[in-house]
Amino acid sequence: MTATLTPDPKVLQIGIIGMGDMGRMYARRLSAAGWKINACDRPEQFEKLKEEYGSNSLVNILENGHYVSRLSDYIIYSVEAENIDSIVATYGASTKVGAIVGGQTSCKAPEIAAFEKYLPADVQIVSCHSLHGPNVDTRGQPLVLIQHRASDDALDLVRTVLTCFNSQFVYLTASQHDKITADTQAATHAAFLSMGVAWYANSQFPWEVPRYVGGIENVKINISLRIYSNKWHVYAGLAIMNPAAQAQILQYAKSVTELFTLMVEHKADEFRDRVYAAKKAVFGGLPANHELLLSDDLLDKFSLSNVPPQERTPNSHLSLLAMVDCWWKLGIVPYDHMICSTPLFRIWLGVTEYLFQSPGLLDECIDVALENDTFRADDLEFTVAARSWSEIITFGSFKLYRYRFETTQNYFSPRFADATKLGNEMIKTIFEKTKQRRLH
Repeated sequence: MTATLTPDPKVLQIGIIGMGDMGRMYARRLSAAGWKINACDRPEQFEKLKEEYGSNSLVNILENGHYVSRLSDYIIYSVEAENIDSIVATYGASTKVGAIVGGQTSCKAPEIAAFEKYLPADVQIVSCHSLHGPNVDTRGQPLVLIQHRASDDALDLVRTVLTCFNSQFVYLTASQHDKITADTQAATHAAFLSMGVAWYANSQFPWEVPRYVGGIENVKINISLRIYSNKWHVYAGLAIMNPAAQAQILQYAKSVTELFTLMVEHKADEFRDRVYAAKKAVFGGLPANHELLLSDDLLDKFSLSNVPPQERTPNSHLSLLAMVDCWWKLGIVPYDHMICSTPLFRIWLGVTEYLFQSPGLLDECIDVALENDTFRADDLEFTVAARSWSEIITFGSFKLYRYRFETTQNYFSPRFADATKLGNEMIKTIFEKTKQRRLH
């Protein structure tokens, strides 16, 4: 480490290339902690950002990544995974001698490849990834650090800088990161994205439909809207550029399709046996005194609907049955990844666990799936949506992904503010319940 690279806010300068939602969050949190920030975004955003940060003397908005790279001692690329290669190719050679560089993308394979290809040999590489969105309280949330090509001193400096987030550091390699993020996020996102497309296809605002009332439905609606309220590329990069994620999304679509086929063919014994085999594989290892992450009271608390909970209509919950089936087929034990799980994954695991482990609820769900046609049209649209997302990701089409995402996003946009508020409260509550479990 050179003399310049000292963890002193009076000396060290931090660069942020890419001032999207996460880049802004990093600039806000780091400057509030006293660090000097050099930042840039696309050239057309320069004047707007200059005006936005004009009152913050610690945030220096520059015209492009060349200026940020030349001045900064620790540089964070906070850009879309789809664009990381071209952006590092453009600015990498301008990196200050002996600087530390990292990225904030959700898929590390292309990020690390770009760093190795374009950064000078004297540059050290320590990447990071905050496993949550820009509007989530960072305290206690997992923050992955990847010491890829760097000394222990360089890792210590990055850790010192990011300590102000009060997050829980998790140390992984790039390949471990991509496998774990695929395990915890890929199929989870696919499920919620498919719900949104299915509701849109049926011209439904589910909180206005009596059959979408109750605790589990509250989670589905809130989190689905929360995902669609974000930018499309937040999810596209992980899904399309992470090979492990592609395999899981494909399996999720396959699980949805095969379970739905058994439902419409009324193959009751085969359907029931398959659901219970998945339950045994995923939840069979839980201790007898295992406490559920979620409860009836907690689930009913977070509702966008004005329909009373007692009017709940029993549901087949195909999305949840397929999730556990997918985990089973892929050999994933979701509890193994609690230490670096996202808030959405913890909620999804909690509601899935609630369905499979609450006495009588799973059997009710199976009976509805086999004998009740109330949700059949919805389940059909959900199956089509899951297969459609799988095909888009298999094709590797960012253009199709964006079109499908933003079309659905526009449909639901009037309720994003309410869903975000309830989603934040839900995340906070569930985080408190899962904190000790993640630490042990």
